[in-house]
Amino acid sequence: MNKKKSGLLAVGLFTVTAIIHLIDIYKFQSVNPNALRVIRWIFILSLILYAIYKKSLTTWILTSMVIGVEIGLDFPEFAKNLKVLSNIFLRLVKTIIAPILFSTLVVGIAGHSDLKQVGRMGWKSVLYFEVVTTIALIIGLIAINISQAGVGIHIPAGFHEELPKSAPHSWQEIILDIFPENFVKSIYHGDVLPIVVFSIIFGIALAIIDEQKRKPMLLFSESLAETMFRFTNIIMYFAPFGVGGAIAVTVGHLGLDILFSLMKLLLTLYVALIAFVGGVLFSIAYFFKIPIKQFIRAVSEPVSIAFATTSSESALPIAMENMEKFGVPRKIVSFVLPTGYTFNLDGTTLYLSLASVFAAQAAGMHMPISTQIVMGLTLMLTSKGVAGVPRASLVILIGTASSFGLPLWPIMAILGIDELMDMARTSVNVIGNTLASCVIARWEGEFDREKALAFEPN
Repeated sequence: MNKKKSGLLAVGLFTVTAIIHLIDIYKFQSVNPNALRVIRWIFILSLILYAIYKKSLTTWILTSMVIGVEIGLDFPEFAKNLKVLSNIFLRLVKTIIAPILFSTLVVGIAGHSDLKQVGRMGWKSVLYFEVVTTIALIIGLIAINISQAGVGIHIPAGFHEELPKSAPHSWQEIILDIFPENFVKSIYHGDVLPIVVFSIIFGIALAIIDEQKRKPMLLFSESLAETMFRFTNIIMYFAPFGVGGAIAVTVGHLGLDILFSLMKLLLTLYVALIAFVGGVLFSIAYFFKIPIKQFIRAVSEPVSIAFATTSSESALPIAMENMEKFGVPRKIVSFVLPTGYTFNLDGTTLYLSLASVFAAQAAGMHMPISTQIVMGLTLMLTSKGVAGVPRASLVILIGTASSFGLPLWPIMAILGIDELMDMARTSVNVIGNTLASCVIARWEGEFDREKALAFEPN
């Protein structure tokens, strides 16, 4: 047995498994549920065999997702206990965020002493972010107005969900949240943007002092950055367990009733996100001459992690490392990616515009396009900085819905499938931000295309 043979075996067993399940679903022939379960586990064993021969972390992550789905289906009560695995992984990742952002930004700014480039990258990034998120907003509005997913929606009997508390934020508070009140406090709360702002100012201050005093701190920052990247490599070995646990919890918690009831909304979101990635992001990659095939390979691992954990923050360290291997200079990666996690939430923006109109449709309220656009722009503004928090966008949606006089019961229905929706929008957030780092690098004339073409995943 080798990698090729084990891969063919897995594909063959998947085909057989799919055919048998279709026969059972469409009642061509009734199949014993236990037999179906055994067939699925045989297929999973073939996947594990392929992962052993493949020796790729990405393959193990994808395999663990399949295992997590099966555990959630077969043992839903046990699956709920696996949340501890995803929580361990998320905690380990969160310990990396602050030191890796601080060290890479300081080295990127003070190590090159090119303060003009920092300002140039800043306005280019913000311009790119706002153009792309506005396109995402428009696609979300178009998708929900075409599908009319909220019309005729009903909540299954006995369905109860507790809505998260929503504290409205004024525009002054949103701006204040950008600036660090206390660096240690920002680290404790995992607030990415204040950490970025502090690190940029620190790097600028370090860049303008004399060489003798700058060098020790610069060497420390370089050493810290390298150490944290090695730290990332170590904890990524736990990623398959964390990802598998997260998927198992999601499948075990959801069941199928609420999913079928809201399938139209779910499909609308996924189709809209796929259209955005394929029609907009890949077009941008093609225009800027970024190798799309290698780019997909570079983002597959961080996207898999983001999909399972529903947190863009969990994918940040490995995304930064892969983008650097892909040919984007560290100084650009360390600036654009964390900044994008606040200003470039493509998937979240698309979801929020879609979900807000869904709430109006479900309540039978007519909302003119002009009002939809104003509400979408409001959501785009208030959603800044939610990338690191799983399902935080739901809180933003509730606050905005209240402001526009929308009922909350449709949002309560959305909560039932929000985990599945969060997986998709978070994945698109990661794809959008990694692509943004490539675009800014190309715009700056520093993208290494040869390195990108030679990219190999871990």
